[in-house]
Amino acid sequence: MKSIKKSLSTTQIIALGFFVAISIGTALLMLPVSSADGRVTPLIDSLFTATTSICVTGLVVVPTYLHWSAFGKVVILLLIQLGGLGIISFTTGIMMVIGRRITLHDRILLEDALNLNTLSGLVAFLRKIFCGTFIIEGIGALGYTFLFIPKYGFLRGIWYSIFHSVSAFCNAGIDLLGDNSLCNYLTNTWMNVVTMFLIISGGIGFIVWWDLLDAFKNLTKKKKAFSYIVKKLHIHTKLVLITTFILLFGGMLLILLFEYDNTATIGNLDFYHKILASLFQSVTTRTAGFLTISQSSLRPHTALICMFLMFIGGSSIGTAGGIKTTTFALLVLNTIMIVKGQNHVTVFHKTIPHKTHQKAIAVTLVSFLVLGVAIITMSCFETGSLMDIAYEVTSAIATVGLTRDFTPHLHLIGKTIIIICMYLGRIGPLSLAILFNNNTKRSLIAYPHEDVTVG
Repeated sequence: MKSIKKSLSTTQIIALGFFVAISIGTALLMLPVSSADGRVTPLIDSLFTATTSICVTGLVVVPTYLHWSAFGKVVILLLIQLGGLGIISFTTGIMMVIGRRITLHDRILLEDALNLNTLSGLVAFLRKIFCGTFIIEGIGALGYTFLFIPKYGFLRGIWYSIFHSVSAFCNAGIDLLGDNSLCNYLTNTWMNVVTMFLIISGGIGFIVWWDLLDAFKNLTKKKKAFSYIVKKLHIHTKLVLITTFILLFGGMLLILLFEYDNTATIGNLDFYHKILASLFQSVTTRTAGFLTISQSSLRPHTALICMFLMFIGGSSIGTAGGIKTTTFALLVLNTIMIVKGQNHVTVFHKTIPHKTHQKAIAVTLVSFLVLGVAIITMSCFETGSLMDIAYEVTSAIATVGLTRDFTPHLHLIGKTIIIICMYLGRIGPLSLAILFNNNTKRSLIAYPHEDVTVG
């Protein structure tokens, strides 16, 4: 068993780990005790629900609040938490709890899984991830209690608070509130703010948390100047924060502009609540999946903006999907570099390694190709407008979970396509290209250069 483990690449282990977790989740959800009516849930629906939970997507084919029993909902919650933390991180955490020694091979796996550049302090970093996750989820659950306990009573209110806090932080978007997600809370500022806080906290990435926390400690305890603190932030953190800010508020402004007089979405709201609803829509497209306005009522150009935001997604080493904010930022910086005639991508007086923006290009291209193939395949087997199909597939691949009321009506083949999209979106489309390639040997042969014409 150890030799098999060592012969597998990190990508293969992660893919296999998600597959095993989905299989176990499917088996549990098929049990009669998992459904509210005590019957066996069909295999395809159980598989779909397990996949959307572990891949923290949020698309559903059966109503979560109605179809599943308390046991089934607990299974879904555990799958969401497992998917949000990541298979490797979760497994390593269990090893730490039971006292098993973390080997060098385990550390290398963890380094690759978290996309870090060093083995130093990995276990300590993992402890921070777990502690930070449960602290923020606890804060979110506490925030939700002010809404759910008065409405549902103490025990049910506590349960709803925990479930929705985990779902929001892990960017899953699965809820227990009915068929309309958070639409009944469209104008509730507290619900919107708590949910957006959790979505952004989970999607911004674990590395950014601790970089900002260290900066705050330096600012308060060591009395360092604010400009010094900003300068000492990692390039990754700066790119994430700037790109996230631009996408969130840029998306909000475009949604507000395009939907301002659309009475089916925000047209009937006062100006404050139009801004609130537009901001929430922009935030939730960053792979969360909760909705406060009908996605099928969005104007076509607004839907395209949302698809663009979904495709980018959140940030690396977090709970979000998509190609990631840093990938998008590097694509923009690479384009600027070419326009200016420069030979290197530089940002904040630092040069980004060539292999990094090569990877950004590869991630984007493979993701776009997978998206295109999935949309074409889906349109061959499912009836519906191209916009609905494209929106649903983009939502699945980016592990968002926003729907134009299309997923619940899918046939067997359509459900299978969405399942595959969610799975690929969670492990990363680029991982598909290297999944079956465990050859780590690099060619030392360098051939002569010859240019080609592009553009």
